[in-house]
Amino acid sequence: MTYHTGFTCVACGAQHADPSLAGPCPSCGGNLDATYDYARITREIDPRAIAGSADRSIWRFGPFLPVNPAVLAGVGDGLRRVGDSPLLHARRLGARVGATNLWLKDDSRLPSSSFKDRASAMVVARALETGRNVIATASSGNAAAALAAMAACAGVETVIFVPRGTPEGKLAQMLVHGARVYIVDGLYDDAVQLCDQACRRFGWWNRSTGVNPYTREGKKTAGLEIAAQLGDATHPFRAPDAVVVPVGDGNIISGVYKGFRDLLSVGWIPRLPRFYAVTATLAPSLIRAWRAGIETFDLVPATTIAGGISVDRPNDGAMAIRAVRETGGDFIEATDGEMLEAMGELARFEGVFAEPASAAGWVGVKKALASGRIGGAECVVQQLTGSGLKDTRSALQAAGKPTVVKTLEEL
Repeated sequence: MTYHTGFTCVACGAQHADPSLAGPCPSCGGNLDATYDYARITREIDPRAIAGSADRSIWRFGPFLPVNPAVLAGVGDGLRRVGDSPLLHARRLGARVGATNLWLKDDSRLPSSSFKDRASAMVVARALETGRNVIATASSGNAAAALAAMAACAGVETVIFVPRGTPEGKLAQMLVHGARVYIVDGLYDDAVQLCDQACRRFGWWNRSTGVNPYTREGKKTAGLEIAAQLGDATHPFRAPDAVVVPVGDGNIISGVYKGFRDLLSVGWIPRLPRFYAVTATLAPSLIRAWRAGIETFDLVPATTIAGGISVDRPNDGAMAIRAVRETGGDFIEATDGEMLEAMGELARFEGVFAEPASAAGWVGVKKALASGRIGGAECVVQQLTGSGLKDTRSALQAAGKPTVVKTLEEL
């Protein structure tokens, strides 16, 4: 049993009381957002039962999910290991910038070493529930690697389209998990279009961000977890003051925001945190729309080293903008150089090895603190999205080269 009731279209606002939809909107082709019977959840579910559950995976949040977790019976344990990433109190890092209550939500500890396991686990679970046996996606790397890993646990075939320049570490993950991988001779947006065309032609299920509504439902589990990890016996779920998220397509920030919005809808938290979206300076489509006060996006070729947020035109940008606007947050830019510096700081002061896109969040935290948008005593959660092992070329740029020696005298 689920409390999932259907979908609302992000673009046209149409209500679809059909929980079997797989997106996009039948009325206009826009993105869909899953809806739930919050009144029933409020009446029937005890928040302490979820917060204190022995199951620490994303599946403990069943009332807020669009699939029945029972569908996972008999599949590999990998799908059941997604979730429960650590929330680290970053004392040393915070001390450098005067932040006494800074936390790192480290999703590089998930099975495929990225946040995208949350979305891919949800999509694969839904595929099992509905009998789909081929899932395709367009990705800049992490989403595809996560899909390949999660699908391998369930025996589901995957077809993946990535743009030129996808880091070898991510390609290796896709291939070793048995995915069929195509490198598209073009930009990320070209990969998205080719994936969409192939899914229409061959009947594959499209997992791509913005197309598949189940990705946001997986990603929102990070928001649910953060609130549970900050909670206590009196308040099982607690919202921080601010959440800082690296943003490319916009689906991660819209998902984390929705997790908190779900909790607010059932009265388990009294308010939403402010959301700060950190984009790459060299992937400017989304932040340009934010500054213009619009929810339409130009295609601007992205040239940033941060593959995870290297997006030419965001596919879930409208929901990302709404998450920031509706919570009183802001958009912040990070240059490639600032992200490389942030990689080094996260590693040296907190022992966290983050890829450039993930380290962008730390750039955002520093800038928000310096400008007064975030206060030094506020509870701040920075979302980490991927391991530095995903992009070792950038890591070596951040760290420098080792010294070659042969003898003790040279040392």
